[in-house]
Amino acid sequence: MADNRETAEDPKGIWRLIDRIQGDKVVWMILILLILFSIVSIFSSTTQLANMTKGVSRINIFLEQLQMVAVGLGFVFIVYLMPVKWIRNLSGVLGFTISIALLSCLLLDIGTEEKNQAVRSVKFGPLPSIHVYEVVKVAMVLYIAWASDEYKNGGFKFLRRLTKAQPKLAFLDTPLAKRAIFIYAPIIATFAMILPGGMSSAIFIGGIMALTAFIGGIDKRDVAIIATGIAVFFGVFASIFYISDGEKAQRFGTFVGRTTLGTKLDTVEMMLYGEMKMDRVKFADFLNDIMQPQSAKIAIHEGGLLGKGPGNSTQKYSVRLMFSDFMFSFILEEYGLWGGILVMILYVSLLARGILIVRHCDDTFDKVAVGGLTLLITCQALMHIFINLDMGILTGQTLPMISHGNSSLLCFCIAFGVILRISKKAYAPIREETEAAPSLMPEEQTGPETASETENGK
Repeated sequence: MADNRETAEDPKGIWRLIDRIQGDKVVWMILILLILFSIVSIFSSTTQLANMTKGVSRINIFLEQLQMVAVGLGFVFIVYLMPVKWIRNLSGVLGFTISIALLSCLLLDIGTEEKNQAVRSVKFGPLPSIHVYEVVKVAMVLYIAWASDEYKNGGFKFLRRLTKAQPKLAFLDTPLAKRAIFIYAPIIATFAMILPGGMSSAIFIGGIMALTAFIGGIDKRDVAIIATGIAVFFGVFASIFYISDGEKAQRFGTFVGRTTLGTKLDTVEMMLYGEMKMDRVKFADFLNDIMQPQSAKIAIHEGGLLGKGPGNSTQKYSVRLMFSDFMFSFILEEYGLWGGILVMILYVSLLARGILIVRHCDDTFDKVAVGGLTLLITCQALMHIFINLDMGILTGQTLPMISHGNSSLLCFCIAFGVILRISKKAYAPIREETEAAPSLMPEEQTGPETASETENGK
């Protein structure tokens, strides 16, 4: 019996390794399951991507995905092993700086690449292309976590030194000025710089940044100030579009066009039934606009309860971006309703675990970073799902950790690494208390009684 007890207390093999991994084990499991979904789905859904890329097959794409998964897991472990202090300092130094630098490259057309009729990536020499918005999402959440921590704990010491040297600038050391400089302005500036490249991305990332700042402790009045600044830039951008008759600020026209897909669908139906006439070129444009979302809905319908099975999707030949913007539709077609429910459970579970981790955090940075990153991942996932279910306008937001996209995968791996590292720190006191707690059953009772019971059993 003693040997059995020692075996139970000292697990061997893989269970011993799992027991040694700290951090939230549910988040670890969610991460692993999302990666497995990604590997299987990418292999089957990238037929169109292989056709669009000369000399590339689905096997090449699959092997590339395996490589990126390995690199992504490397990023997870690197961040997981970092001291939280390092993560905090890097977030303050690099978060906003990297975001502004990459967004400036897009605006100034430096190293830009056009993909899917939109300029959202930059490429420098032999380095792989970087999807700017994917980097900005994670970087700005971490920056706001740093700024919130500095504000709450009396940071920004360089401002104090500056105001002592220049008394005329004393107003910069006030709470309102600090919020305006380090929270309001970065959020509004980031939104304004994203706006020319993607209306929906600007609105989504701006909303996530505002929610993260709210988690950091700003009140409703501060949120209203941020919202007002965002609304002003939105109005200016729309005005430029209409004043120039659509020649400038063209992404606003794309945004408006996506909000009228229902009208375009009605128009196409009327054309097909001979109820109205239209120029052939315009009709072809209307048909092209509605083809992908309609084919995605067909994929959902054909998937049914149990799905067609892995590799049996037919709509992946019709939907050009099935592997990214319509990945959830693909999952429903091949794995059915149950596969879709499992994916939704993973993201909702991540949100629940994120809330639990936040409750155990003592530091402002830890709380805001985990809360903001969890919101980013789950909100983007739910937005992608709702759009695929025809419950919102097209935004181009991918399914985190599952859709194809190297920049997206690596950035979300960093986000998971931060969540896991902070959960490790947050749970450390609980783990120490648990290990130090005395046994509920005294040893002098459990030992002899167990021995006598064994003898009686014999």
